[in-house]
Amino acid sequence: MSRFGALCVALWLGGLSPWSAAQDGPQPRAPLAKVRIAAAGRTFQTDDGRPFVPLGINYYRPGTGWAPQLWKQFDAAATREDFARMRQLGVNCVRVFLTYGSFFRDRDRLEPEGLAKFDQFLELAEQAGVYVHPTGPDHWEGMPNWQPQDLAGDEPSLAALETFWRLFAQRYRNRSVIFAYDLRNEPAVPWETEAMRSAWNTWLQARYPSAADLAKAWKVPPDAIRWGNQGAPPKEALGSPQLLDYQQFREELADQWTRRQVAAIKAADPEALVTVGMIQWSVPALLPGVQQYAGFRPQRQAPLLDFLEIHFYPLAAGFYEYAAEDEVRNLAYLESIVRETAACGKPVVLAEFGWYGGGSLDLGGREHPAASQEAQARWCRRAVEVTTGLATGWLNWGFYDHPQARDVSQRTGLLTVDGQPKAWAREFQQLAARLAGARIAPAQLGPRPTLDWDRCLTDPAAGREFLQQYGRAFQEQHGGR
Repeated sequence: MSRFGALCVALWLGGLSPWSAAQDGPQPRAPLAKVRIAAAGRTFQTDDGRPFVPLGINYYRPGTGWAPQLWKQFDAAATREDFARMRQLGVNCVRVFLTYGSFFRDRDRLEPEGLAKFDQFLELAEQAGVYVHPTGPDHWEGMPNWQPQDLAGDEPSLAALETFWRLFAQRYRNRSVIFAYDLRNEPAVPWETEAMRSAWNTWLQARYPSAADLAKAWKVPPDAIRWGNQGAPPKEALGSPQLLDYQQFREELADQWTRRQVAAIKAADPEALVTVGMIQWSVPALLPGVQQYAGFRPQRQAPLLDFLEIHFYPLAAGFYEYAAEDEVRNLAYLESIVRETAACGKPVVLAEFGWYGGGSLDLGGREHPAASQEAQARWCRRAVEVTTGLATGWLNWGFYDHPQARDVSQRTGLLTVDGQPKAWAREFQQLAARLAGARIAPAQLGPRPTLDWDRCLTDPAAGREFLQQYGRAFQEQHGGR
């Protein structure tokens, strides 16, 4: 047991192991109240009028491979113990990944074996008083051969997703233990596929009356236009109207993808909450290249969804290794991303966040220096503090550390791989005690620069300039805190 783990045993629960209650498992309790959007529109509440702040984790178990095979290796007894541990830490919401491999191998039906396991998962969660946030379907247990990589522009795959959600939401209609459906983890519109090429030309012809009008708008010679057979613009054409049109076309594909799946869910269960887990590159403040923009623009997605989710990892100055000067840069970057998402006026959940602690990382032979559990706990606590009032929910990436992972998930958990509580577990428990059931007021920020979306979509340098300005404004307000 680590030194911190021993300290937790001594301090928590009067010297008893914090997991002692897990031996008997969670006791049956009344069904959870349904979660809805609060009347003010920017927070959550339950049917009985209590404020609800989603505080929890993304759930997968160690020892099940990478990507984790949660459903193929479903362990009900271990899951029951995990839920008991979660509740003692203040976890009230668990985001869990559905998979093609266990739930949707054929495009016209759900898999009974996977559904039986999910039924059991819901029962265990409800007994523990924990809401479940299903995300799916995804690649964690393999992709079916009928599912292409182009999930946005391919009509058969989009129709299959409609079928999945219609059947799934119908089966679990009115189950209050389900917090909300997340359409997919970090979707992104590809840069160019054959299906997209056809849709791109249709989009151009709907927007511009003729090839001459298109040439004029793009400020190119008429013979540069291939009317009806226009390819994607070169990624190097930074700042060009061609690039802006193409990015807006990609946004429209993302809107269509979301709209159709939401409609399928709502047709089956009108009361279900729906969101989508957007990657931080859905806000173009820090893009390696224009093609990294995900296409899921919060302002366009917000009218289609009940609330918004954004994911964030500290990469403002490269891979964060806890240098003091990089902490402020990353906190400013985080605030800017969540602020842009919250500007839509709907509730925001930071549905993936966290960083590593409790040792070093070996990522494909590249070693990152050891970080203490306390460094991890500080970063995660500061992430919640900085975003409180912009976000009204937080889900840590991982419950356990996962040594089999090929990314930072090796050490992002609240618990070590053998189940010992880390420093971040103690901080999380304190945050949960303070925030659970709280009425979170809107954040009061000082002056901040405005993100010029159109410029940033077509030139990553504009995003970097914005972040520099934002960092200065952030530091003026927060100083060295």
